[in-house]
Amino acid sequence: MTTIHRYALPLGCDEVWALISDVRNYRRWWSWLRVFEATSLEAGDEWHCEVQPPVPYPVRFDVALELVRAPSFVQARVGGDVEGRATLTLEAAGDTAPGSVATLRSSLAPGNPALRLVARVAFPVARFGHDWVMDAGARQFIARVTRTTSGDGAGPAAA
Repeated sequence: MTTIHRYALPLGCDEVWALISDVRNYRRWWSWLRVFEATSLEAGDEWHCEVQPPVPYPVRFDVALELVRAPSFVQARVGGDVEGRATLTLEAAGDTAPGSVATLRSSLAPGNPALRLVARVAFPVARFGHDWVMDAGARQFIARVTRTTSGDGAGPAAA
C-alpha cells in the first residue's frame, strides 16, 4: 500500500520540527499510540511502536530513522507487523499562506501472516486503519498546536 498524506500546519517548519523532535510527548498526544519507545528524532535511532487503530487488532512495528535533516526531512525503514519505507517532508506553505505543509509518504506491506490475510481478504479494512492513524494523528497534532498559538496554555504537552 503506497500512500501520500499532506497536511497544512499553522506553524512554520522550525516550530513544527521543535515540537516533533521532543519524542517524549508522543504518547501524551496520541492515546492510540499504546507503546512508544524512542530516544530522539535523529538518524540511527530506532523507535518501537504499538498502535491501536479502530480495527480489531493492534499493529506493532519498529521505525529505523535512516536520514534526518532538520527542519525538513525524515526517511525511515519500517519493520514488524508492517514493513516498508516512509518519509516526512516539511515545507513552507508559501508566500500567500502562513505555516507549513507536512507530506507523509509511505510504501508499506503486511509483515506477518495474519495481517497479510487481512490485507488480502479485507484490504479496505487495512487501508482504513492506516489512513485513520495518519489522519487522526495529524488532526490531533494540529488541534494541540492551534491551542498553543491561541494562548490558552493547553500546549502540545498537555494531556
